[in-house]
Amino acid sequence: MNDNIRYKEEMKARLKKFVLDLIKFCQGLPKTQEANIITNQLLRSGSSVYANYRAACRARSKAEFFSKLSIVVEEADETEMWLDLVIDSKISYTPEARRLHQESLEILKIMTSARKNTKI
Repeated sequence: MNDNIRYKEEMKARLKKFVLDLIKFCQGLPKTQEANIITNQLLRSGSSVYANYRAACRARSKAEFFSKLSIVVEEADETEMWLDLVIDSKISYTPEARRLHQESLEILKIMTSARKNTKI
């Protein structure tokens, strides 16, 4: 397996783990109206990062790859924002909330860099 394929497979596994961790985290959030709204948005954007990265890996052209990766960056940024709001609103200020927030920032940086380095 070449390095590019290995990297893509490792990133898919990392993103899948992130989404599964988000699901588990959201299951433990309070069942208030505010938390429910944020939970829905967080799960939507977080799972979209994974889904669109998978789609980018199957792109038929560099332009399509760039386009899908742009969606990944946008959704990763939104996921980071929702996690930031979960923490700052005190819905959850647990170590897991902070860990997920840190992971979302790392994913955002990786995807932004990948998009920046894509030549179309």
